[in-house]
Amino acid sequence: MKTPRVGLFVTCLVDLFRPTVGFAAVRLLEDAGCSVEVPASQTCCGQPAYNSGARTDTKEIARGVIEAFEGFDYVVAPSGSCAGMIKEHYGELFSDEPDWAQRAAHLKHRTYELVSFLVDVMGLDGVAARYDGTITYHDSCSGLRELGVKQQPRALLRSVEGLTLAELPGAEVCCGFGGTFCIKYPEISNKMVGEKIADIQRTGADTLLAGDMGCLLNMAGKLKREGAAVKVRHVAEVLAGMADETPPIGDTRAR
Repeated sequence: MKTPRVGLFVTCLVDLFRPTVGFAAVRLLEDAGCSVEVPASQTCCGQPAYNSGARTDTKEIARGVIEAFEGFDYVVAPSGSCAGMIKEHYGELFSDEPDWAQRAAHLKHRTYELVSFLVDVMGLDGVAARYDGTITYHDSCSGLRELGVKQQPRALLRSVEGLTLAELPGAEVCCGFGGTFCIKYPEISNKMVGEKIADIQRTGADTLLAGDMGCLLNMAGKLKREGAAVKVRHVAEVLAGMADETPPIGDTRAR
């Protein structure tokens, strides 16, 4: 069987705020039997510009992403938001440019969110990891609604030794981040994340997991301001057995 050649789309937030997630993604992909490369020319997926209506700028960014990842069997991102942008919006973006639309369509069918790829493409049904604690899981909007990521992370988390999963009430409700939404509507965003934090604390979990850094940073910040003791981590860190290698998100020791 041919070894899948995977291009890792690192994402801006992972690169700038949580490189550990990128290393965890590489470990998980290699353990699943993939050959992993990280194209040095990759940039942002273009979602902030796209959501702000800057279509011309978004096209330039998207062209760079398409060129950087052509030639790989698969493109994998530890983010439903970025993977969703590439899969679901590049085609629409280039609807008036047939050549680029075709290249975008080719990329679409090879692009996956990390945990979805591991389960749905590589057939992974468990990991060799341990995490002693009770976790709860937040379903990020883009991964859930654009890519159908729901049961895949839960399936793998159930294989982690020592871990107990406490389902989060309203797990599918937005945390209030929404990219530029939290900047444009800070009062609404703060209300939403406040309600999310209350739900998280009601589970009794000591750790919050999710698959998108934007959501995790938003919720970790609110938990910190509320003085909550809940630890926050990207799901890849736990699945890769790397939770002990770096402080939780929002912990000042992580700087």
